[in-house]
Amino acid sequence: MTEQDWLAERFEQHRRRLQAVAYRMLGSTTEADDAVQEAWIRLSRSNAGEIDNLEAWLVTVVGRVALNMLRSRNTRAEQPLDVRVPDPIIDPVDGTDPEHEALLADSVGLALLIVLERLTPAERLAFVLHDMFAVPFDEIAPIVERSPEATRQLASRARRRVRGAAVPDTDLTAQWEVVEAFLAAAREGDFDALIAVLDPDVVIRADFGASPLSQHVQGAENAARQAMLWSRVDLTLRRVLINGAAGIVTFLHGQPFSIAAATIRNGKIVELDFLGDRERIARLDLGMLGD
Repeated sequence: MTEQDWLAERFEQHRRRLQAVAYRMLGSTTEADDAVQEAWIRLSRSNAGEIDNLEAWLVTVVGRVALNMLRSRNTRAEQPLDVRVPDPIIDPVDGTDPEHEALLADSVGLALLIVLERLTPAERLAFVLHDMFAVPFDEIAPIVERSPEATRQLASRARRRVRGAAVPDTDLTAQWEVVEAFLAAAREGDFDALIAVLDPDVVIRADFGASPLSQHVQGAENAARQAMLWSRVDLTLRRVLINGAAGIVTFLHGQPFSIAAATIRNGKIVELDFLGDRERIARLDLGMLGD
C-alpha cells in the first residue's frame, strides 16, 4: 500500500462524519459533497505525518470550507431566506437508507435545517461544530477569527434561535394520519377540514428557484386556499420519508414536480415546505421510488 492509499483509507473512515458536518452547515447534499472533496484535496497536499488528530483536523477543514461557501452564498443573495428550502434526504417509507443515518442523526429534520439557514454563517458554524459535534470553542475560534469567549456567544445566540423553533411530533404513524387527512381534505375541497389539521400560524414555504411559484405563505386560511388551488393540478403523489418524517414526492406527467415535507406538532401541521426547483430536484437521488 502506498502512502497515498493509506491516507485515502484513513480519510474514508471519517467521510460520513464529515458529510454530516457539511450537510448541517450547508443544507445542501451537493455542496456538502463538494466541501468533503475539498477536505480530501487539502489533506492529500498536506504533510499528513504532522497531523496529531486527523479527525479533528478534517472537521476543522470542512467547517472552514463550509463557512466560506455560506459567506459566498450570502454575498450573492441567491434567494430570500423565507422561501429557501434545504436539500431533503429522501428515503422509501419502509426505512431509512443506512448511508443516510449519519446525515439524519440528532433528529436533523428539514425544520431544523430551515432554522439553521437563518443564522449568520459564523453562528451556524459555532452551533453545528460545538453543539452537534462537540468541537471545543478554542478550536472553533480560529475558524471564525474570534476569541473563544466570542465564539461561545455565537453558539449561545444560535442555540436560543434553535430552541425557539417548533419541536415536531416524532410518532411517524401519527404524522401519516395528519398528512393523509390534509391530502383528503384538499382533494375534496373541504376548507373546514383543512383548517382543522393546520396550526393557526402554519407556514408554507415553496422554493421553486427563480420561478414565480416561489412563495412564503402564513396562516391557516391562506394555507388552506393554496392547498385547494394545488389540488386542481393533475399531480401523482408518492409517500416517502423526508429527513425521517412523513413527506410526499409529486409527479407531473411522469416527471418529479415537487418534494413536500410536513412538520407536525401537537397533531397539527405547523410547516409545509416544498422544493420545486427543477435543477435541484434533478440532483437528488429519487431512484428508490422506482418507476
